[in-house]
Amino acid sequence: MTALTLRRRLGGDRMVTAAFGVLVVLIATAVLAPLIAPYDPTALDFSATLSGSTPEHLLGTDQSGRDLLSRLIYGARTGLLGPLLVVVISTVLGTLLGVAAAWIGGPIDALLSRAMDLVFSFPALLLAIILVAVFGVGLTAPVIAMSVAYAPYVGRLARSTALTEMNRPYIQAYRVQGWSGWTICLRHLLPNIVPLILAQSAINFGYALMDLAALSFLGFGVQPPAADWGAMVNEGAGAMLQGALVPALAPGAVIVIAVVAFSMVGESIADRVALREQ
Repeated sequence: MTALTLRRRLGGDRMVTAAFGVLVVLIATAVLAPLIAPYDPTALDFSATLSGSTPEHLLGTDQSGRDLLSRLIYGARTGLLGPLLVVVISTVLGTLLGVAAAWIGGPIDALLSRAMDLVFSFPALLLAIILVAVFGVGLTAPVIAMSVAYAPYVGRLARSTALTEMNRPYIQAYRVQGWSGWTICLRHLLPNIVPLILAQSAINFGYALMDLAALSFLGFGVQPPAADWGAMVNEGAGAMLQGALVPALAPGAVIVIAVVAFSMVGESIADRVALREQ
């Protein structure tokens, strides 16, 4: 290993460590929001609208006099809960469909693969907007839509990885010994493909966070006065016309940082899995 390669690897490790630290801070903020937020995120104070940074309000206030820092802290709850539900549901559904398609094969494989391709070609945001029109605004309809839309990402990866594993000698050995398909998949096949699926899920988390924030920005997701990063960007857009940039830029910056951190952690996991298999 050359000195340049070593420095690059060490630099990459530092970046991944920093990204992981950011995720820990975000999760801790969401969990401890009632304890660390200086104010009620929905408390109005029309005498202090768009006050700017002060000792009482470190990031200032919005158009309704609500403390921006408190709303950012509470926004971590909705900002992370929605993507978490999307990732859990889509990962479980996609893994089941992908492994089933690879193991059963034949017409079932073709049917499931074409179904995943069909869903994959449909824009996630458009599907979410359609469900919101049917079931109403809030978090439930976008989470269901995003879960369905993200399942093919995991399903196609699970299928291709499972097909590779099925050609390995250990799978054939278990089949010769008479082990059932359920036992082989649950005890041996799944544990070998889970690391790569987790890497994809971590990357999906960042994309789901961004998509759900976009829906809230458009008014289809979490509704005011609840604190949500995407909705805060929308609310702060009007303040920019009055010269107040922080109400819109602060939640936007948090969204970008969170998405980049999840992507870096996911790519790091994928790289480590690839190195292990070499």
